[in-house]
Amino acid sequence: MKILKDDTVKVLNGKDRGKSGLVFAVFPNDKKIQIKGIHMLKKHVKPSKKNPTGGIIEINKKVDVSNVALVCPNCGKNTKIGYKDANKQKIRICRKCHQSVNVRKDK
Repeated sequence: MKILKDDTVKVLNGKDRGKSGLVFAVFPNDKKIQIKGIHMLKKHVKPSKKNPTGGIIEINKKVDVSNVALVCPNCGKNTKIGYKDANKQKIRICRKCHQSVNVRKDK
């Protein structure tokens, strides 16, 4: 998947169209991501040890990757991601300004 954690993305479709946010979770098997402050839904919760009063809480739901576009940190535009090999490393680049978006950090 071309969008990684800590990328800034802009929503293209849905109720949050036009908003941008930071990706904080990636689910490559489902091809979905979670964006901070985007696609918030309300959930009714019974009282429990974790939430003793119960009530209505807001949760962050997953967004499909096809509904978002990466915002390039260099040019600030919505862009597609390309790849370039440099020093035997695969580097993600912006298709509009041809600058490096960032290098994936292997663990």
